[in-house]
Order: sequence, then C-alpha cells, then structure tokens
Amino acid sequence: MKRGQRGRVEMIDVGDKPPTTRTGVASGFISMKPATLRRIRDGSLPKGDVLAVARIAGIQAAKRTPEWLPLCHPLPLSYVAVELQPTARPVGIRIRATVRCTAPTGVEMEALTAVAAAALTIYDMVKSIDRGMEIGPVRLERKEGGRSGLWRRNTPPGRGRRAQRPRRAR
Repeated sequence: MKRGQRGRVEMIDVGDKPPTTRTGVASGFISMKPATLRRIRDGSLPKGDVLAVARIAGIQAAKRTPEWLPLCHPLPLSYVAVELQPTARPVGIRIRATVRCTAPTGVEMEALTAVAAAALTIYDMVKSIDRGMEIGPVRLERKEGGRSGLWRRNTPPGRGRRAQRPRRAR
C-alpha cells in the first residue's frame, strides 16, 4: 500500500530496534466541588476508598494499554506508579503516572492511559454526588530512552500547549 492511501492501517515494525530502558510520565487533573473532595478525603463514599481504587485502575490500565489502543505494542512493563494528590486550589485531584520498561518502543501511551483510567475511576466512584466533575488536561510530561532520548514538557498546565525538545549536547 502507498503511504497516505485511505484506509491504510499497520502496526509499526519495531523488531530491528534495540531494546533500551524507557520511561514515560503523564499527568492529569479532575476538578470537582469542594464537598466532593471532602468526601473523598474523609472516606465517606459508599463505593469505598476512591484514591486506592483509582490507583489500582491506573496501574491495571497501563498494563492493558494494547487492548484499548489497537496499534500499540504490548510491552513488558517493569514499573508503574500512579500518584494522586488532592488539591484545594484548584479543587480536585492531580494525577501523575510513571511507567518504565526495557523494550524497542516507548511507554508514553501506557502512562497516558494510566492517568485517564485513574481519572475515569474517580469520576465513576463519585458521580452520584457530583456529575459536574471535569477531567483534563491529560498530557505527556516526559519521556526518556530510545533514539530520540529525553523529551520534557516546558510549560506548566494551563500555560500554553507547546512543548519543546531540549537541545542535545554535541
């Protein structure tokens, strides 16, 4: 098939690429009413410990990313961490996922999927008291490894969308 041909789909062949240690870090936010955050913090919700379940959901989602994204390679993940930080200003929960593996392709999608799943789990567990919660932005913060090396976002959330690749030393 020719490049650009309509309907063309193929999984990229990474078989000839050497495995390297790779890390992906993603972040996200779910905003909510102050009363909702209080209920999450004091553990008074009927479905249980929201933060614990969201953490587990994020870890599980990272491991199952290829089942959700059809052209994503299954990877032997060696580390997945999901951090959840309740914040008073803005009111909500900051989510950060770090994923690591040694493979011929990166783990950015696994980190992003972990953040999205954690946020969706929080929404699911408290939607009965706050249907107005908002998720976003979900974004890649950093990736390391492979041929392209280090990439990191230079702007904090809400201060523009442009990210730049740091210059390599020669």
